[in-house]
Amino acid sequence: MLAVTMLFWAGNSIAGRALADEAAPIALAFWRWVLALVLVTPVAWPHLKRDRAELRRRWRMILALAVTGVGAFGALLYVGLQYTTALNSILMQAAIPPLVMLFAWLALRERTTRGQLAGVLLSLLGVLVVISRGRPWALLEVELNGGDALVFTGVVLYAVYSLLLRRRPDVHPLSLLWATFTAAAILLAPAYALEMASGRQMPPTPAVLLGLGYVAVFPSFLAYLFFNRGVELIGSARASQFLHLQPVFGAVLAVLLLGETFHLFHAAGVALIFSGIGLAAWAQRRVSRRPPGSP
Repeated sequence: MLAVTMLFWAGNSIAGRALADEAAPIALAFWRWVLALVLVTPVAWPHLKRDRAELRRRWRMILALAVTGVGAFGALLYVGLQYTTALNSILMQAAIPPLVMLFAWLALRERTTRGQLAGVLLSLLGVLVVISRGRPWALLEVELNGGDALVFTGVVLYAVYSLLLRRRPDVHPLSLLWATFTAAAILLAPAYALEMASGRQMPPTPAVLLGLGYVAVFPSFLAYLFFNRGVELIGSARASQFLHLQPVFGAVLAVLLLGETFHLFHAAGVALIFSGIGLAAWAQRRVSRRPPGSP
């Protein structure tokens, strides 16, 4: 289930890029969550009756989760994919686990070793290589692709969302999904209205309807159900390791389905990102094996 979830999430960027010339990005984000909400409501309804008091009490946290990891991330991803490649966006999303570790160290003062921090910095260097297309001096000359900047902003927000999940309301996972999907759709509605007023439309062509159906059913409804069940079965630590499959699946799909080219700077970025992930994981294992009280 977890491996299939990563395949679905990788396909989200593929669909967003494939629809870039046809579908308005905010409309795609809005209707994605509206349709996902329709799908999740029947299975979440029995739990909502029990959890509604807690959801009402923790509405600020639900709003924060909806803004960072649901509404804003999806919208920024789809808008960014109007100007950059699916391959770039997928590789940048590989930086989410290291960013979560970095933010946990900065905001929560969680114990982090030098090896883990070095791994984070190595992964971020890989992201910068991808963003600058192998030309780091572009970072100083402000020659970056605007789409890459939007996607990376979404990646940072999703890392914040992952951190906020540690303080999520004590409710059933389906109740939380229903609440965040609802809040995301409400938050995106004004932006959707402005997009329509500007003349951007999402014509109901077969390609658009097929793409919308995909992003609503697979990376939204089914992926969250599968991921929640996977975490329940094997734990969050082991489940999080499957996130590293997403850029692998995504790179293959981008080349095969969209005809995108895998450049040398992509290879360098991948090598740095996964080296950083490996270094951080190795450092974490060393810490977990130390006897209590050891430095």
